[in-house]
Amino acid sequence: MAAKILTFSPFSLNTKTKSSKSKLHVNKLTIIASKSTHPSIAGRKLRAAVIGGGPAGSSAAEALAAGGVETFLFERNPPSAAKPCGGAIPLHLVDRHVTRMRIFSPSNIAVDFGKTLKSNEFIAMLRREVLDSFLRSRAASAGATVISALVTAVDLPPSPTAPYTIHYTVQNTYRRSLAVDVVIGADGANSRVAKSIGAGDYTCAIAFQERIRLPDEKMAHYENLAEMYVGNDVSPDFYGWVFPKCDHVAVGTGTVRSKQDIKLLQRGIRDRVRDKINGGKLIKVEAHPIPEHPRPVRVKGRVALVGDAAGYVTKCSGEGIYFAAKSGRVCGNAVVKASEGGLKMIDEHDLRREYLKIWDGEYTSMFRFLDLLQRVFYGSNAAKEALVELCGDEYVQRMTFESYLYKKLAKGRVLDDAKMVMNTIGSLVKCNILGRKMEGLIL
Repeated sequence: MAAKILTFSPFSLNTKTKSSKSKLHVNKLTIIASKSTHPSIAGRKLRAAVIGGGPAGSSAAEALAAGGVETFLFERNPPSAAKPCGGAIPLHLVDRHVTRMRIFSPSNIAVDFGKTLKSNEFIAMLRREVLDSFLRSRAASAGATVISALVTAVDLPPSPTAPYTIHYTVQNTYRRSLAVDVVIGADGANSRVAKSIGAGDYTCAIAFQERIRLPDEKMAHYENLAEMYVGNDVSPDFYGWVFPKCDHVAVGTGTVRSKQDIKLLQRGIRDRVRDKINGGKLIKVEAHPIPEHPRPVRVKGRVALVGDAAGYVTKCSGEGIYFAAKSGRVCGNAVVKASEGGLKMIDEHDLRREYLKIWDGEYTSMFRFLDLLQRVFYGSNAAKEALVELCGDEYVQRMTFESYLYKKLAKGRVLDDAKMVMNTIGSLVKCNILGRKMEGLIL
C-alpha cells in the first residue's frame, strides 16, 4: 500500500508518493527581481550568517545558499542534542505513522480523536536529533558552510552598509570572528541574536519529557497511537503526552504558569500512564523553553529572527517544528529575492516587505485563534472536561485535523459551524464555565 503524508512541508521534500520509497525533490529557485535601488556588491556575493542549526536555521541556510548568497551556518550543539516536539517530515525520517489520537480528560474520560483521518493521512512522529542532522546536511549540500561553534556575540555595524561581526568559539577554546552583511537568528528561545538587537522578551513555557523504552508487548499498544492528557495534575495550562518513537515512547508535559513545578507535573503524567509504562527503561531526559508568543521585534536593520527565536510556536498544540522550518525558508527566500541572488545589498525595509509581510499575512490569524482556544479551554479542569467532550464530535475532529495537517484554518460549512458553536456553548455551560467568565467580565 502506498504511504503518504498529506501535509504542507516547509522542507521542500516530496510528501506525496506513489511508492513506499521517499524521493527528494530539489525546488528550482526562481529569482524575481525586486527592483532594488541598493548598489551592487563588487567582487563577491552577499554574505549571510545563520545562527542556530535546527529546522529554522538549516532551512534558512539552504534557501540562502541555493539562491546564490554566501552562507555560514553556525551550530553549537552535537547531533544528539534534541528538543521535545513532533511534526511532519519526509517518509524516510518518520519513526511512527500515527493514525489514532486519544485524549483523556481530568476525570480520565477517553475520547478517540482520529476518526475523520483519511486513509492516506497520518501524523508523523520523529526524533529531533535525526531531523536536525538531516536538514543541516541538506543546507551543506546546497552550498552553505556549516561551522560547529558557539556564537558568543554579534557586533552591530556603525553605518547602514557596514558589516555585522560574528564572534564565536570553536571547541570552547579558539576565538574567531566573521564579518557578514545579513544575520538570521535561529538560536532558540534564549536567542543571543535577539538580545543583540534589543528584540524584547516574551513569556516562555517549559517542555519536559522522558524517553522510555518499553517491553515489546507494551510498545505494541502505541504502534500507531498517540495520547494526550489534560488536567491540573499534569499541567495547569497545557497538556501531557505519550508520543511513540522508533523503539520507545516520549512521556512529557509542558506549562507556562508553573514552570517551577515541572518535575511534579511530570510525576503527574507518569502516574496517569503508570500501567502502560511499567517495566520500561528510562533512556533520556529532555527539557526546553518554548516561546508563548512572537517577540515584539523580529526584524531590525539587516537582522531577522526565525523559529523559536521569533516566537513561532502555536498555542493549544504547542507545535513549532513546522513553523520554524517554514519561517526559515520564507526568510531565506526573502533575502535572496531582495538581493537579486546575492548581488545587491539589502536593508530592513526589504526584510519587512519580503519576510514579515508574507509571514504575518499567512499565519497571524491562525496563531491568534489558537491563542483564544487555549485561553478558553486550558484554564481549569472544568474547561478541560468540556474540551474533551467537544473532541468527541466528528465535525470538530475534521476541522481540527485539517487545520493541523495543512497549517491553515480549515473552511467549514455554515450550518455545521453554527452547530459546533452551540455545542461549545452547551459544553461550557454544562461545566459551569461560561457563566463564571461572563460574571468576571461584568465585574
